[in-house]
Amino acid sequence: MPNAKVLESKKAVVADLSAKIKEATSVVFVDYKGITVAEDAALRKQFRDAGVEYSVVKNTLTRFAAKENGYDFDEVLNGTTAMASTTGDPIAPARIICEYAKKKKLSLTIKGGVVEGSVLTVDQLNGFGELPSKNALVASVLGTFLAPISSLAFVLDQVRIQKEGGAPAESAEA
Repeated sequence: MPNAKVLESKKAVVADLSAKIKEATSVVFVDYKGITVAEDAALRKQFRDAGVEYSVVKNTLTRFAAKENGYDFDEVLNGTTAMASTTGDPIAPARIICEYAKKKKLSLTIKGGVVEGSVLTVDQLNGFGELPSKNALVASVLGTFLAPISSLAFVLDQVRIQKEGGAPAESAEA
């Protein structure tokens, strides 16, 4: 039986992992086998820049933490495992992993994860690699809203020019 000090430190790790999983908008488990130290450092920098916490985790302790939050990752938590979690953009961890693995041609693979409380398959998580970031999606939606307003402003300006007796911009060029 492990001594009390070791047991308490493991309980603290499980409690910390459980809190991270509970607070996170997404948690992605990654098999990092075959990645070099330099590649790992570059990946960690991308995660930090995106507000994603990334760390290598012990499978058994992570399994206990996941079960405390109602998740069963027994099939996922084996071999080399790292956990990427965020409280921000929920697709960021999966997107960064997919893009980095594709760009560097690495065997970095997603094992499974949770996004906003739902356990997703590996295929669903890999699909996030195709999506733009949350900020890019918001900009796209705002651009869509702006297009009709811009067209209306152009038409109103043309009406103003005609009423002032000037030729519209299109006929002036012709």
